[in-house]
Order: sequence, then C-alpha cells, then structure tokens
Amino acid sequence: MERPFANLEELMQTAVQVWSGLGPDDWLEAFHSHPKIGEKKAAAATSTAAAKWSEEEQAGTRDSTHETMRTLAELNREYHEKFGFIFIVCATGKSSEEMLAILRGRLGNDPETELRVAAAEQAKITELRLKKLIESLQA
Repeated sequence: MERPFANLEELMQTAVQVWSGLGPDDWLEAFHSHPKIGEKKAAAATSTAAAKWSEEEQAGTRDSTHETMRTLAELNREYHEKFGFIFIVCATGKSSEEMLAILRGRLGNDPETELRVAAAEQAKITELRLKKLIESLQA
C-alpha cells in the first residue's frame, strides 16, 4: 500500500484509484456492508462506526410517511430481484422522497449499467466515510 499518506487529498486520490481498479465481485462485496435504504442492519457484519454513519447518512428517512417507507421497502425488493444486489445510493442530504425517485428511475437501467451506477454511488459513500474517519481520528 501507499501509506502513510501526506494529506487527505492523497488518501482520497488513492481510494479512487483502488476503487477504480476493482471489479464487479469486489463492488458486490462492498454493497453487502450497507443496509437497505430505510433499514438499519446490513447483510454483512459492520463496525459500530459504520453502522452509525449509515444511520446518519439515511437521516432523510427518519421523518418519512408510512406510505413512503412501505414503497421504499417494496421497490427495494423489486430492485434486488431484478439486479441481485441492494439499491446503493449516497443518501447523505437526500430526503426519502428523493431516494425513492432515484430508486424508481434506476429500476429502468439494464443490469450492467446499474452495477456501474451503484459502484459510483459506493465510491461517493466511501469518500464521505474516509473523511469522517479522518475527522474522528483528529478529534
């Protein structure tokens, strides 16, 4: 690896480079560490910090209506049946209605396109979480 990193920018550049060099099996493995939008528990075991960050990132679902949460759950199932993995979106700053609209739109993708879109969303999440990690270490 390329540690130590001189600064946060170098760390981020390396993260992008590493993620870009991975393939679909690696992306799918990373997706398992995320709970479905609107849920709290991921399929794979995660650290306490990762679970907390995930909950914070999905804050837009906290004040959602029952109908919106029901529709999210229903479309999450449809998405998983179609693509074979959970719906991944960088949820930070998005309302449940925004995430629902994104989910509806992405259901129209073909599997190859959707895997790449999901991987790009995972890259955004990774960037946010690396920044949170560095901030927590500096606190």
